[in-house]
Amino acid sequence: MKLFGVYSCYDINLVNGKGMKLSDDKGNQYLDFYGGHGVISIGHSHPHYMFRIESQLHCLGFYSNAVKNDLQEKLACKLGKVSGYDDYNLFLCNSGAEANENALKVASFHNEKTKVIAVKGAFHGRTGGALSITDNPKLSSPFNAEHNVAFVEMNDTKTMLSELKKGDVSAVIIEGIQGVNGVFEPSNEFLKSTKSACEECGALLILDEIQSGFGRSGKFFAHQYSDVKPDIITTAKGMGNGFPIAGVLIAPEIKAWKGMLGTTFGGNHLACAAAMAVLETIEEEHLLENAIEIGSYLIDQLKDNKAIKAIRGKGLMIGIDIDNMSEVRTKLLKEDGMFTGSSGQNTLRLLPPLSITKEEANQFIEAFNSVLAASCIA
Repeated sequence: MKLFGVYSCYDINLVNGKGMKLSDDKGNQYLDFYGGHGVISIGHSHPHYMFRIESQLHCLGFYSNAVKNDLQEKLACKLGKVSGYDDYNLFLCNSGAEANENALKVASFHNEKTKVIAVKGAFHGRTGGALSITDNPKLSSPFNAEHNVAFVEMNDTKTMLSELKKGDVSAVIIEGIQGVNGVFEPSNEFLKSTKSACEECGALLILDEIQSGFGRSGKFFAHQYSDVKPDIITTAKGMGNGFPIAGVLIAPEIKAWKGMLGTTFGGNHLACAAAMAVLETIEEEHLLENAIEIGSYLIDQLKDNKAIKAIRGKGLMIGIDIDNMSEVRTKLLKEDGMFTGSSGQNTLRLLPPLSITKEEANQFIEAFNSVLAASCIA
């Protein structure tokens, strides 16, 4: 049997990681400024993370949700405290796409409506419902296109309110910061106006914080830079530092009933141990503060480079608009051993672990400026 060839990937076989550092099977060393799509939140092979998972594995690795799991309750309590949403309820699942599917389902169960409003340029996952609210026709099969979805431009408040007034809107879903589309943010006014209009028409506001959550922006959730409290929040990538886990945070007025949602693997013992380790490390190592400090430092040190057309982001979710972005990424990897990401057509995306040091940031700044100069882009 061969693998189903859906991925375009570098011919690099990584075998080891510690903090920001990676190595492959040939002994080559790398620095990780991308964290596997923003998944690595506290660094590779963090000692407390490994201790938590290993200790749990020696006790019980898995049992289904047919039995009580105290770790889930401890995780919910800890997540509520650290995120500031201690009055919300938590449903645990396995991936960002699954979190968004369940969020949409909860909204529709709650208000018995069918229509969803999403933002153009969005990426919410690759399962059926998640793809229907993802504005990329190339990814959608005819099955996905059958859902009742309207798309509006980011920060187009007038069109958003107009769509809401048409009625039968179950939910509006907005990313805390758009990752795949170029690191663009919803404005405070857009979020506030949308939330107010949702309340008037009985729709729910869902904030997709799958990439921008768990401290990535310097706040626990990116939308917390505004005063808006969504009805539902989805989170995943940085939640388990590489162990598959996701969550749906649900406002207290939305009531559950037995069998409303379900999952076999979601919230299993090892996954909860991983997420607890991440939360504990974020607190103990002050990683929210570090994300703000190092993210601001990176932007400040890069912003005056004339080759940069624009630089956006909050915390350690940064987009840098440049010409020949793909060429720059390749050179950073092959010549300087630095993993970076892409976002949109010409945006270089940085999603390093929240534990990144100023020294590591300086290594990127030096390499990035050097590559731009050598490529005759500057």
